[in-house]
Amino acid sequence: MSTPGINWSRLVAWMASNVPDVGEPTGVSLISGGKSNLTYRIDTRIDTRIDTRIDTRVDTGDRALVLRRPPLGHVLPTAHDMRREWRVISALAGTAVPVPEPVALCVDEDVIGAPFYLMGHVEGQAVRGRQDVRLSPEDARALSERLAEILAAIHAVDYEAVGLADFGRPDGYMVRQLERWGQQWERSKTRELPEYDRLAARLRDRLPAASRAALVHGDYRLDNTLVRLAPGAAPDIRAVVDWEMSTLGDPIADLGLTLTYWHDPGDDERSALPVAGDITLTPGFLDSRGFAEHYARVSGADLGDLDFYLAFGNYKLAVIVEGIHARFVQGKTVGEGFDEIGAAVPLLVARAHRALDEGL
Repeated sequence: MSTPGINWSRLVAWMASNVPDVGEPTGVSLISGGKSNLTYRIDTRIDTRIDTRIDTRVDTGDRALVLRRPPLGHVLPTAHDMRREWRVISALAGTAVPVPEPVALCVDEDVIGAPFYLMGHVEGQAVRGRQDVRLSPEDARALSERLAEILAAIHAVDYEAVGLADFGRPDGYMVRQLERWGQQWERSKTRELPEYDRLAARLRDRLPAASRAALVHGDYRLDNTLVRLAPGAAPDIRAVVDWEMSTLGDPIADLGLTLTYWHDPGDDERSALPVAGDITLTPGFLDSRGFAEHYARVSGADLGDLDFYLAFGNYKLAVIVEGIHARFVQGKTVGEGFDEIGAAVPLLVARAHRALDEGL
């Protein structure tokens, strides 16, 4: 069985030795080549067994798992850390933040060529565009409010109580974030962009006072959740996924990045950005201002410096997209939709400048 990014025979052997209870792997399929980590569905078969208590054959059924591994090719230092994702979903299992069931972590790169982890398959879909789902205005509003409420729940986690006290260094978080993403830019850039350099300087000059420390997701948006849509029931967010950039830091930075992805009615420029869908244009969906206000109501957060965090969100996303563009140029991406992504970088930089000048 040949699947990019997976050594099937070694994976089967590793699972037999390390997670025999999940069943025998029978197939693998790419869920998403993504524009970052790779995600696969692993189907398993659990054989029937004899229940000696009742002397009856019991069919325990099949099970689907999900495997996450880093992208192929160029990977920046500290990026795509499977141990980090594994640790945070393990810590959050059983909290108010919905996450997939953690199953197993493998740090031996000889198995499939990179560290990976397995988690339980969640019945739900990543909703990105209006073509993905039909929502009534009432359901659209409920879903957008729930998205804000779960973000507030992430930020309300007692990270010390769940074993994440050393998961990051909240003091000086934004200073280090500017330094980190500046370094990532230098490692990834494929061209010179003077407006990027001017933006980095403006952000350094506008750093807000320190905020409270919280667990932050680092890339929170609707298509990094799994939504269950059932007839006659309100949409339900079953799990938050893609925790590779999570840490302890400033929660309003999380909100700023979420708003960077938001597509408001009348924002025609947003459609030129392939890094975000148009689901938020669904009638009934909160606009970006309404989303921020709902988050503030349920979290009690002060959003006085939101213009800075919105600008920083565009800046951070510009660096991430440049890294994706660099992998595309190298021929190291898996899947489709990468050929035009490089054009989004200068547009994101321009939007960041506008956020500093005009706010939300």
